[in-house]
Amino acid sequence: MSFAFSQVDVFTESALRGNPLAVVHGADGLSDEQMQTFARWTNLSETTFLSRPTSPEADYRVRIFTPGGELPFAGHPTLGSCHAWLENGGRPKTPGRVFQECAKGLVPIRLDGKRTAFAAPPSTREAVDPQLLAHVLAALKLPNSKVKAVSWLDNGPKWLGIVLADAQSVLDIEPEHSLLKNLAKVGVIAPHASGEVQFEVRAFAAPIGIPEDPVTGSLNASFAQWLIGEGMAPERYVAAQGTRLDRRGRVHVQREGDTVWVGGQTVTVIRGELNW
Repeated sequence: MSFAFSQVDVFTESALRGNPLAVVHGADGLSDEQMQTFARWTNLSETTFLSRPTSPEADYRVRIFTPGGELPFAGHPTLGSCHAWLENGGRPKTPGRVFQECAKGLVPIRLDGKRTAFAAPPSTREAVDPQLLAHVLAALKLPNSKVKAVSWLDNGPKWLGIVLADAQSVLDIEPEHSLLKNLAKVGVIAPHASGEVQFEVRAFAAPIGIPEDPVTGSLNASFAQWLIGEGMAPERYVAAQGTRLDRRGRVHVQREGDTVWVGGQTVTVIRGELNW
């Protein structure tokens, strides 16, 4: 079997500074097991498989796999898959908009020059069990005094979201990933006092085999809906992620009416053919 293949870097304007994504084109004939095997082999945060859509409104269908399993939705695979689909000759049915079909449903993606942005899907919030939170904070080596707010966030991927008082506290975290593995995927955010970015974000995903994700669209989407809705963030801001991993992820957030758009740039790093 032979497939067109792309590897792109998402949420960055410079190659090798964002979050990489492997994209397999024309993957209609692949089984779930084959997709999972390949995603495990690439060992990236996510690998996506593009195929013909089943919805008449969609431009393409995507399946999203981590090394440990399939996700119904994820942010950086959404933007990266859209970029790769367009670059591989995809033509959207609606000018300026791409509609991606995934397990979560249809996700609108708007095209804005070099940047693309997805409409954040609905995110639910739940209270966090105090005992679980205590274990998570111990694994992160964070005292309760630094925590400003906590909530479960779920827009397909489920994260335990933690808001801290300042960005440096986020950057200083030295987690015990082995402890987090049996607890939760954890996202941490805090504001910068000044500068080109307004927030610093980190994402720890040991339960799915990723100690720290470089840049995470789904988490940033849920954070944006939560913080903007509660008045803890402006309706337009830029978040940095991946700083401790020597990445320079930049996530652009904007709320327009009831929709939160989460976007960034994508750069193609590898283009070729997958022989299997």
